[in-house]
Amino acid sequence: MPNPHDFHTPQPSYTRDELLRSSEGGYFGPGNAQLPAPPMLMMDRITEISLDGGEFGKGHVVGELDIVPGHWFFDCHYRGDAMMPGSLGLDAMWQMIGYWLGWSGSPGKGRAIGVGEVECTGTITPETRRVRYEVAMRMVRRGKLVLGIADGRVLADGACVFTAKDMRVGLTKAVD
Repeated sequence: MPNPHDFHTPQPSYTRDELLRSSEGGYFGPGNAQLPAPPMLMMDRITEISLDGGEFGKGHVVGELDIVPGHWFFDCHYRGDAMMPGSLGLDAMWQMIGYWLGWSGSPGKGRAIGVGEVECTGTITPETRRVRYEVAMRMVRRGKLVLGIADGRVLADGACVFTAKDMRVGLTKAVD
């Protein structure tokens, strides 16, 4: 399996165009981590990414999504009571953990494999301007099995509306 750093030099932040390139595959090398394409790409930018930051000092990722009233999920989730599904906030953080694993040099494709606790304390509505996702890596296992475990939170215009603990993402190797 190719080393992601042979294809990509880690940066401290990423633009939407760079994230879209990742969704096309090959950004971290063939068969390695990639983000989903729109509309499932749940962030417009990564503003911070590190190997040693975050609450646990084991790495972190911060991403943002600009909210516009026409986002696809507002028309289909609770008609007449538009809000972003909490599951999309969780998916965004899983996406970021998989991206972080590839960014930090681990080969394989990211797969969400679980979450310990989830708590929704608010909503993201068409009136929200910006969503911020903050993910702190708690444990990273590399070797035959690559596993990232992280805690995270989702903020709507600065107010925490969603938390998740023990989010787990593994990297799988391509089967020939």
